[in-house]
Amino acid sequence: MMKRIFLVAIVATFAAGSALAQETCESKAVGKDGKALAGAAKSSFLKKCKQEACAPKAVGSDGKPLAGAAKNSFMKKCEVSA
Repeated sequence: MMKRIFLVAIVATFAAGSALAQETCESKAVGKDGKALAGAAKSSFLKKCKQEACAPKAVGSDGKPLAGAAKNSFMKKCEVSA
C-alpha cells in the first residue's frame, strides 16, 4: 500500500512539473527591465511569438512544408489557437 502511494506521488510530481514548465507567449511577454509588456509592444511581441510557434508545424500530410494559400490558412488557424 505504501509503495502505491509513493508511486502516485512521484507520477503527480512529474505531471505537475511538466505542466508548469510550458510557457505561453503571454508569459514570455516581458521587457528587458522585467516588467510585463503593454500596448503596441505587447501586440507586436505576441504576433511574432505566435508566428514562430506555428511556422514549424506548417507541414502537409506528405511531410513537405506547406506553401501559398494552404500555408496562409494554416497559419491563421494556428495563430488563433496558440
